[in-house]
Amino acid sequence: MAASGSNDEPRREDLDPPHPADAIYADGPTTAELDAVATEIQEQTDAVADTPPDDTASDAAEARDAQAGPDAPAAASDAGDAASGAPGEAAAGAQRESDAARESAGAGDAASRADHRPDAPDPEKAAEPDGVIREPEDVAPDTADGETGEARRVGREGETRPMPDVAERPSPKAALVYNPTKVDGDDLREQVARLAAEAGWSEPLFYETTVDDLGDDVTRQALEEGVQAVLVAGGDGTVRAVSEAMSGSGVPLAIVPSGTGNLLARNLRLPLTDPAAMVRAVFDGDTLAMDVGWTEVRRPDGTTEEHAFVVMGGIGLDAAMIANTNPQLKKTVGWVAYVDGAARALPSAKSFRVVYELPGHRLHSSRVQSVLFANCGKLPGGLDLIPEASVADGALDIVIFQPKGVFGWLFVWRRVAWDNSFLRRFRAGRRVLSLRTRDNAVLYSRGAGIELATHEPRPVQLDGDEFGEAVRVTTRVEPSALLVVVPKGHTTHDL
Repeated sequence: MAASGSNDEPRREDLDPPHPADAIYADGPTTAELDAVATEIQEQTDAVADTPPDDTASDAAEARDAQAGPDAPAAASDAGDAASGAPGEAAAGAQRESDAARESAGAGDAASRADHRPDAPDPEKAAEPDGVIREPEDVAPDTADGETGEARRVGREGETRPMPDVAERPSPKAALVYNPTKVDGDDLREQVARLAAEAGWSEPLFYETTVDDLGDDVTRQALEEGVQAVLVAGGDGTVRAVSEAMSGSGVPLAIVPSGTGNLLARNLRLPLTDPAAMVRAVFDGDTLAMDVGWTEVRRPDGTTEEHAFVVMGGIGLDAAMIANTNPQLKKTVGWVAYVDGAARALPSAKSFRVVYELPGHRLHSSRVQSVLFANCGKLPGGLDLIPEASVADGALDIVIFQPKGVFGWLFVWRRVAWDNSFLRRFRAGRRVLSLRTRDNAVLYSRGAGIELATHEPRPVQLDGDEFGEAVRVTTRVEPSALLVVVPKGHTTHDL
């Protein structure tokens, strides 16, 4: 094996070039010198810890000098010489040792002061586990003056608000608005209360309609109470008034079929003979967002008022027919009484001049018998007035009746009772209708509404209720403004 100083072996300087800091570390203090400094620091720390708390600073200094002995200055001098020989790292190391000594001395002072407190715990015993599991109640709450330490609810300004216990928080609540002349109030209230309790809801609210309040005012009261659903039981007028108050509220409306017409319930294909099914649907059913129509009428004296409708409204003969219907006969035989009203109105029916315009279309002028604006298309008796009408298409269907003479009315009847209600159901029938020559006895249109004016006041009706006479009518649609309840799994795509 060749000697380490052989020329064949590369020198260390070639493999590992010297670093500029090597000169500093090469002249640093020796291990013995560092041990001497550490011993001095420990002795000073012990002297501080043994000094009584009432001794002065001079007494502590004398004690440290006495314990250090005559060799301490020499050791300090040697440490200073060693430090002076290393201007870089040695000075930094001495500084770190000095900082550590001050921290240790401070800890000793703190421990000494803690030991002399009468109530100071023994550090060793405090560090030992006692086998006790602490509970939240064992710790005193950190609260401000006047506070109890309980969680609290605050408002936007920081004011305290009541926060009831979970068991006391209110359950969902429903309201029933009903016409006492159309339904058995006692039976219906008991049924709604029982099904609400079974579903875990609170005791329902009950409101009866009157002649002066068709249901809109009490419905607004129910909404102010924060109910989660409203049930309505009554005639078409009651349903219309309640729907008007609930339009845009976002609260579901359940229609319990009752009364004579049930026009909206029929168009939604709701169960007409099972009120309990609609009451139960409030708690476990589905909802459908349907459109709501609005009509502003201008009276002959210039005053205006606006009302909602959910089925259809009109001006002219249809309103006159409703106005001529015998109320007592209507209570007895239901919607068939409208036939009597039509028989009374037709003999004196005369066409009238109307100027109308649909949004986005030009102005028209024509002599008509009646103008209908509809959200639904089905009438009682299976008559399909507007086969393609939808309650959720965001539009109103407009029907203009302008028959000329007796034959003109025959065309109207054929269109409504035969073509729309029968032939259109079959493929062959629809083929026949496509080949037939169109007549102008009935005109159909669709849009966001209609605005019309007459030369003379004409009767107006909304959902089968007469609303006096008007010289101008403006209608509009509010899409998806009303949430209606339907039974679970009810087919709604073709409504």
